[in-house]
Amino acid sequence: MGTNGSTMLEPLRQGLPPLDPAAVSNAASCALPARYEAVRDARKFTRGTLDEWDIGDRFDDVCLVVSELVTNALRHALPSDTPRGPEQGPPVRLHLMHWTGRLVCAVRDPSHDSPEARDSDDCSAESGRGLFLVDSFADSWGWHPLAGALNGKVVWALFRLHTAG
Repeated sequence: MGTNGSTMLEPLRQGLPPLDPAAVSNAASCALPARYEAVRDARKFTRGTLDEWDIGDRFDDVCLVVSELVTNALRHALPSDTPRGPEQGPPVRLHLMHWTGRLVCAVRDPSHDSPEARDSDDCSAESGRGLFLVDSFADSWGWHPLAGALNGKVVWALFRLHTAG
């Protein structure tokens, strides 16, 4: 499901906060199909990756943000005629990148539309609070359209990690 290495950083670095891509200590990525079960797969991938990297102290926050970013990509960034069956190719990709003291979660999707945060004042709404939650739990977040061979955009969230000492 995942891949390791820094080769995935090259097309994404324009959409990331100002961190040196050469200084990444760990990177992993997984392709996610166009079905809502992919959110569960993304959480499982995130848990396994953070456990492998021994940086699980913010797992709950990271997992919530990953779930929201992937859900938003599946719900809002895919054309309505995107096939949703298990036999279809993965249109969404989750990237996890770890620098010393920082973790970036990035979700790539085929849409060029900017993510839109909805009004967070309506606490009774059953949906539409995804980016509000991302903003609340991540230390920062943003998005950037992709250029070159990759089409679409990347939405990222940055987490500062607690260091022992």
